[in-house]
Amino acid sequence: MKALRQPIQTEFMQFEQAFSQALAADNTLISNVLDYIHTKRGKQLRPILVLLSAAICKGVTDKTIQTAVSLELLHTASLVHDDVVDNSPMRRGVKAIQEQWSNKIAILVGDYLLAKVIGLLAELRNTTILGIVSEVGAALSSGELIQLHDGESMWISEEQYLRVIQHKTAHLFAACCEAGAVSSGATARQSHALKQFGMYLGLCFQLKDDVFDFSDIEDLGKPTMNDIRDGKATLPIIKSLQRATKEEANQIKELAEALANKSPHIDVFEAEQEIRSFVLRYDGIRYAHQLMEKYRKKATDVLGIFPENKYKESLLSLLDYAINRMY
Repeated sequence: MKALRQPIQTEFMQFEQAFSQALAADNTLISNVLDYIHTKRGKQLRPILVLLSAAICKGVTDKTIQTAVSLELLHTASLVHDDVVDNSPMRRGVKAIQEQWSNKIAILVGDYLLAKVIGLLAELRNTTILGIVSEVGAALSSGELIQLHDGESMWISEEQYLRVIQHKTAHLFAACCEAGAVSSGATARQSHALKQFGMYLGLCFQLKDDVFDFSDIEDLGKPTMNDIRDGKATLPIIKSLQRATKEEANQIKELAEALANKSPHIDVFEAEQEIRSFVLRYDGIRYAHQLMEKYRKKATDVLGIFPENKYKESLLSLLDYAINRMY
């Protein structure tokens, strides 16, 4: 990641300083929670995308830095809220906020972060960026609601699954790229191309995360088979069920539902291993990787309007990273 952000390293340091300032709070409890969040931040792909998208157009501006901070705060707030909704005990290898403190504190801190986003956007005085960020905020919430509604029976179609990950992940990547371009004064054509690039990149990123959920690799920073235990079907198992015989598919569905319902009558380890074996046997993971390659080509094609330079190279390297990363 350090190598990928090298072309915008100076600007990234400016972002880091601005983000730290945005997390400053007078309230001791809020300050403690925000410090806890700050020390366990992720890969920071989203601010990097904002900065690279501005740089490849007309250059990073003060508006770009503030846009990057706004979108990273929005992303952070969504993670805090998602962990409460999903009842996820871990985030990036440590206790989630609601586990360290409480659900109430997690929700209120998420709300506090969203209020900070509104304040930063008001200072920008740019209605286009405001529209992009407000639209993606709505998409994040609607993605969760779509998943809750469609997932009442756990078993959704591939089309429904792709709609969920578009809303929950890809729209935010797209917004980072589009808003970064707009902040630099890019043309409409440039902004649209980068928005499309971000959408395809986000789809790849989420598909890879969902592949990891069937991994037995330790130290991913979150538990594996979490989606199944939460009653969520993702692409590897959705495709595998399509390819299996009806009898075998029904057996796996029953096993997955038993895991989701925390049935005391099953051995959790054996059940998880059986589901992993099933997904591998029917090439569910391979199919997810094939779809990632399809999106990679589309993402590469839309960047064709930009000349070859270090910013484009980093964007394409981020695409490779999203697909080939090991965690």
